[in-house]
Amino acid sequence: MRIGTRHFDTAHHTYVMGILNVTPDSFSDGGKFSRPDHAMRHVQQMLEEGMDILDIGGESSRPGYQMISDEDEIARVVPVIRAVKARWDVPVSVDSYKGAVARAALDAGADMINDIWGLKYDHTLADAVAQSGAACCIMHNRGNMDYTNFRRELTAELSERIAIARQAGIPDAKIILDPGVGFAKSQEQNLQAVAQIGRLRTLGFPLLLGTSRKSVIGQALDLPVAERLEGTLATTVLAVLQRCAFVRVHDVGANKRAIQMTEALLPYWKEEALHDG
Repeated sequence: MRIGTRHFDTAHHTYVMGILNVTPDSFSDGGKFSRPDHAMRHVQQMLEEGMDILDIGGESSRPGYQMISDEDEIARVVPVIRAVKARWDVPVSVDSYKGAVARAALDAGADMINDIWGLKYDHTLADAVAQSGAACCIMHNRGNMDYTNFRRELTAELSERIAIARQAGIPDAKIILDPGVGFAKSQEQNLQAVAQIGRLRTLGFPLLLGTSRKSVIGQALDLPVAERLEGTLATTVLAVLQRCAFVRVHDVGANKRAIQMTEALLPYWKEEALHDG
């Protein structure tokens, strides 16, 4: 698929989406990159470490987050988009579920919208993406955790969101799916979503896994946010084995190396797995 000026071979490789939070209250790095000079230095570092696509967030989505106005979110992300695009030829994604923010971000040069509500919060967002020709990451989310059959409902609800995208005019070639680890899911369901993300490939779209430093890792390892790198890397390896197209991470260099090593082993791992079978 094409995002911005770059082609991504989503069928054969896992790419790194680097996280840039320009928010004062992000769960993992709140306030560290809210100053423009700090943000640009971090983008440069992530590019040097092998980042393939940049994801900019202007509003925290951690549990209990404080919703901000469209105007405030636009004021946070648009200058950063413009500054990044003026310096580097890197695809830029913006993490927002608001139509007005998406439109402003796309007008400023963003190449993709990453919607944590999967086009369900604001239907004008899908229209903005369709009209711009940009890519869209559709994440699974809902208002409760009252699942009867988690795997079946996860797939069905993502299918419903795909239908919204198609109805708005977003081409299939511009759609990425994210199971939404950490959103409206119990610890067991989060682990299942990571371990079985490959099952979602039956929907026919590239997959993105976002687990970096999240509570699913913290609970499994009983570790604070700053000590969750190894847990994140384990999920990245699983993402590669299940042919995910993207991992969304804070620690670009370490995850890039984990991907490279896993991809080097993958042909032999498949051969051995078939032999054992």
